[in-house]
Amino acid sequence: MYRPCMSIPGTAGAHDAKAQPPNRMGSKYNINNRFTIVSTTPLFRSLLADDMQTVDRVIRARLHSDVVLIRQVAEYIISAGGKRLRPVLTLLAGKALDYRGEHLHELAAMIEFIHTATLLHDDVVDESELRRGRETANALFGNAASVLVGDFLYTRAFQMMVTTRNMAILEVMAEATNIIAEGEVLQLLNIGNTDVTEAQYLQVIQYKTAKLFEAASRVGALIAAASPEQEKALADYGMHLGTAFQIIDDVLDYSGDAETIGKSLGDDLAEGKPTLPLIHTMRHGSPEAATTVRDAIENARGDRFHEVLAAVQSCGALDYAKSEAVRAAEQAVAAIAGLPDSPSKQALVELARLSVERNS
Repeated sequence: MYRPCMSIPGTAGAHDAKAQPPNRMGSKYNINNRFTIVSTTPLFRSLLADDMQTVDRVIRARLHSDVVLIRQVAEYIISAGGKRLRPVLTLLAGKALDYRGEHLHELAAMIEFIHTATLLHDDVVDESELRRGRETANALFGNAASVLVGDFLYTRAFQMMVTTRNMAILEVMAEATNIIAEGEVLQLLNIGNTDVTEAQYLQVIQYKTAKLFEAASRVGALIAAASPEQEKALADYGMHLGTAFQIIDDVLDYSGDAETIGKSLGDDLAEGKPTLPLIHTMRHGSPEAATTVRDAIENARGDRFHEVLAAVQSCGALDYAKSEAVRAAEQAVAAIAGLPDSPSKQALVELARLSVERNS
C-alpha cells in the first residue's frame, strides 16, 4: 500500500544531514549510523572470525584454474573484498541449528562464488566502470572475459555443491540461480519505464537480490538437517533481509558517499533504473517533482542527479524507502523468533539491524 508523501523537516531543498527518517524499529535502529557490516562488530568477530578465514581459504583454493586469464579475473574481483554477507548467512544458519560438520565452509564459499558471478555479469550488462572503489573487471579485462569468468564461477559453484551429496541443496540452488537470471531480465525490461509500480520493483529485487540471501540461509539450514519449519524460518529470514538490503542500496545511490559505497552516486539514474525512491516520488511527489524524475528515467539523465535528488527529498521519498527497508528487517527478525536461542540467532537478529543502518 502506498503512503502519501508528507512534508518532513529537513528533506526539502538541499540535503540536510541532520534530518532523521521515521524509525519504526525504535532507537536501536538508527539508520544514519556509519559502520562496516560484520568486520567491526565484536559479536560477529567472536563467532565467525575463524570460520571466515576458513571460507577465504576455500575460496582461494577453489579459484584455481589452469587457464591463466580465469585466475587473473577471478582473483581480481574476489580480492576486491566486499562484505561477504551471503557466506555469513550460510554460516550463521548452520550454526544456529548446531551444525558441526565439514560442508558448511564449502557451501559458504559456493554462495560467494554465485554472488561474484552475478557481479561480473551485472557490470557487463550495466556497463559499469567502478565497483568497490576500483575499476570493474569488465573495464579492466573486457566484457568477454568478464562474462566467461562469471560462467566459470557459476559452474565451479555447482561442482562445490555436488560434494555435499545433498540433492535438496542442489534443488534450492538450481531454482535460485534460475530466478536470479529472471530478475536480471525483469530489471532490463524496466529500464526507462516510468510506469513501474512498487510491487513490480519489489518483485525485481526479490528475484535478483533477495533470492540469493534466501538460498544462502536455506542451504545452511538444509546441511544442518533442519526441520521443515526451521528451513522455512531461515528461508523467510533471508528473503526479508535481502529485500531490506537492496532497498538500502537503492537509497544509498542518492544519499551515500561515493568513496564509502565504492561507486558513483546516481549510477542507477544514469542507467534509467526506476528504484523505490524514484517510484515513490513519481506517485506521491508534486507534479514538478514527478516530471523531473520521469524525464530523468526515460532519458537516463544522470547529469540531472542533483535536480532529481531535490525532487526525491521534497516529498520524503528517501525516508519512505528507508522505512520500508526497516519493515522488511523487522519481518526478517520475526521469521526466526521460533528458533532456539543461541549466539548465532542473536547474530542474525543483529544482522537485520545492521542491514538498514549501513552506509555502504
